[in-house]
Amino acid sequence: CPIYMSDKQNNSISDKRKRQDIQFAQKDEALRDDVHALGEMIGEMLIEQGGEALYKSVESARRLAIGRRAGNVEDREKLDKMLSKMSTSAARDVARAFSTYFQIVNTAEQVHRIRRRRDYLKDSESRQSRSLDATVFQLRDAGFGLDAVAGLLEKIELESVFTPHPTEITRRTILRKQQHIVRRMMDLQNTSLTPLERDTCMHNIRSEITAIWQTEDIPSEGTTVFDALEHMLFFLTDVIYRVIPPFYEQLNRALSDAYGETAKSLALPNMLSFASWIGGDVSAGKEMSARVVRDTLHRHRSLIVDLYYRDCGVLAEKLSQSISRIDVDDEIFERIDQYSRQFPEHRGAIPARYRNMPYRLLFRLIAERLQATYYDAAFPYESAEEFIDDLNLIANSLARRKGANAGLTSVRKLARQAETFGFHFLSLDIRQNASNIQRAVGFCLNDESWISASKQYRIEKLRDVLANNASPIVEPDNDTKRLMAVFQGISYCRRRFGSKSIGVFLVRHCQGIDDVLATLLLARWAELTDSDGSVALDVAPEFDTNQELSQSAELLSDLLSDPFYQANLAARDSRQTVMLSNSDSAKENSMATSRWRMQQAHSQLNSIFANADINYTLFHGRGSLSGRSGAADGIACGHLRVTEHGEATNDRYGIQGIALRTLEKSFSMVATATANLDNRPARDAESTNIMEHIATDCDRVYKELIHDKVDFDQYFRDATPIDVIELTRVSAHSNQNVTDINSADDGLPWAFAWAQSRFLLPQWYGAGSGLRSAIQMFGLDTLQKMTDNWQFFNKLLNDVEISLAIADMDIAELYSRLADEELHDHFFPVIQAEYDKTVNVVLELRQQKILLEKSGTLSRSIVLRNPYVDPMSLLQIELLQRWRAGDKQDSKLRTALLASISGISRGLQTSS
Repeated sequence: CPIYMSDKQNNSISDKRKRQDIQFAQKDEALRDDVHALGEMIGEMLIEQGGEALYKSVESARRLAIGRRAGNVEDREKLDKMLSKMSTSAARDVARAFSTYFQIVNTAEQVHRIRRRRDYLKDSESRQSRSLDATVFQLRDAGFGLDAVAGLLEKIELESVFTPHPTEITRRTILRKQQHIVRRMMDLQNTSLTPLERDTCMHNIRSEITAIWQTEDIPSEGTTVFDALEHMLFFLTDVIYRVIPPFYEQLNRALSDAYGETAKSLALPNMLSFASWIGGDVSAGKEMSARVVRDTLHRHRSLIVDLYYRDCGVLAEKLSQSISRIDVDDEIFERIDQYSRQFPEHRGAIPARYRNMPYRLLFRLIAERLQATYYDAAFPYESAEEFIDDLNLIANSLARRKGANAGLTSVRKLARQAETFGFHFLSLDIRQNASNIQRAVGFCLNDESWISASKQYRIEKLRDVLANNASPIVEPDNDTKRLMAVFQGISYCRRRFGSKSIGVFLVRHCQGIDDVLATLLLARWAELTDSDGSVALDVAPEFDTNQELSQSAELLSDLLSDPFYQANLAARDSRQTVMLSNSDSAKENSMATSRWRMQQAHSQLNSIFANADINYTLFHGRGSLSGRSGAADGIACGHLRVTEHGEATNDRYGIQGIALRTLEKSFSMVATATANLDNRPARDAESTNIMEHIATDCDRVYKELIHDKVDFDQYFRDATPIDVIELTRVSAHSNQNVTDINSADDGLPWAFAWAQSRFLLPQWYGAGSGLRSAIQMFGLDTLQKMTDNWQFFNKLLNDVEISLAIADMDIAELYSRLADEELHDHFFPVIQAEYDKTVNVVLELRQQKILLEKSGTLSRSIVLRNPYVDPMSLLQIELLQRWRAGDKQDSKLRTALLASISGISRGLQTSS
């Protein structure tokens, strides 16, 4: 988004000249004005809170950074001198100032997105791309009748799976303050406000900004998995919970607009659900125990029951109908009598004046039963279905008694929320490494050669043990007991919180069907079974590396042919989930190669599932749906399961209007793919051959740098702030070695560190060599045609171009010089050369003179953000030098570094 400070604050002539060269579309003028006003407000806040000295330091750093970027040697020297003399406390405040600025400006951008959406909704002549109405009309125009659309909707399942950010956990109180700012900014769009009302809004915004400044971003005592849990649950309780009813209401309205009055009676199926890894990723370390799983699910349930309780209180006030004015269904009185007997004290405490208001009375009693559910007291709801039955009882009575405009809509909204979230709120996925599972099975079978044995040996042995329902031969050791306790915890949670409280059990780095069978065996030993003896667990192989992706189709084919697994899958309603982890951020392979292996796996698995009579889901393992290549292949069955992580969570679900837009874009992509209306990737042999050549060459060049060069691991540690990032991770991840570059277990800190140092190396390195080689072999015209005609290749090239534009090799070189001189001289010229090659080949293929030439908004955003990101980067380099020189013991330097990491992340808008 454009960044402006007030004219009073912007004293740089070169800065003004640069901005005069940048044009803004009329639709973005409101955003520019908002950021201008907020920038002025932040400047005044800095003076108030930190004095003129802090404000001048921030402004000097910004102006000198602009001059430095323009090539002014004097400004470069002044900035270096300024930063080198800056005290630790001043450095912390300067970093916080820039970080706070981006925090507020990013909020302004979210407001602008809502404003643009409203403009579309008010314009009856146009429809926003991928909106609900645009999608429904697209289906109608493609020949889909209402019955066909209804059948299509029955197939659609959209599930977002939330995972923790690798470094950042923002306090819930700060997230709420950001929402308050949004509300006030939305209020300011009301043209009927009086001057006093406008001043009041501005004062409230200023108060929230100041409070954010005075509040620490993250807990000073260090973060835990429960901090990450609370961070994520904020978006569920405060945003997503509220947008579920509007999603279905807008879809129903779109159907009515497209198909007429008949569509109003169409009962929309539940298509939305949510899940999480936070508290269930037992592969992360020994801290992630069965107790953490239980406590996490208890927190899920307590929050959703509390939300229902509060809403029932609101409905009790809303539904004030009196029996002297209307009658109600007899079932309403029967339910009131039943609950009055169960909760006599509460019934007696209800004021007498309410006793002729049956709906109000019943909602008061329903709220009491919810409270009993919350506290595990007498007469709780045994299931969410019982609660939904109460709501439907009231809704039906209202519908038959002219209550459509007297509370029926509100009751149905709550029923829709209860159908979506149940009493579990969101499902918890459980993750464990295949190697840990096999080790536990081998120990219990007292087979010391189990791990080194052939897959076929393990498969035959597992089939025999499962067929005979054999027990463990020896007493489990402590590690095995911890793992068995997790399975026992799953069994407990399914009984305690409902079967939907547990999502899928993900077997990480699944190498063969023996890994899946071993998982089922441990579950059976833990008595995690249904009444028919089948294992009550949905096991999902997770393929994380390129080798695993390449073997995924063969493995699934073998698995679906296994007699025991077939029987167990049939008992689980023949539903199979497979997770394909998008390895863009991983250390193992180049981004281009990972994308291509993912694309191939999609196609192969789709072919296998097309021939099998099962309900399948390809679970996309990283980032947003819109950024995932090959998505159409993975969602043509109507199912979308996708992880949401990092800053993307706030960006996609931070505000109700944006969360609604996120859901409708996901719906549009799945609906059009399922209806076969999207632009499917090309499948011609020549394109496949060329892409294979590109992927192979990209990977060769990438591995020559990352894996084959001696001391590259040390270079990575020196040239990036990875040592600081390691300190910010939640405790459950503390045992992972994020710098083991030969492991693909945890690529996010790897990519995040390269983004912080402005390299963004994993996102583009090797692409230039691979593309150049393909041009030389197949011709420039051929690849340009691929760019125009193949969605997959065009998206790949687009993502490389964006990463090149965000990267800054001038700043990256300064980070590189943090390493030993010999290491810098050895590695940086190689990286710079590949960067230059990649830029040149992308420009050739795009037929452009500069990067992002055809993406004016994004290009402008990068240009305008740089003057604010550059000072934080340069400050971070200075702080890293001091911190490392002091053997990383200075806690004040650590705090300042954490502020710089947060600020750079917000400024670049990259979480990985």
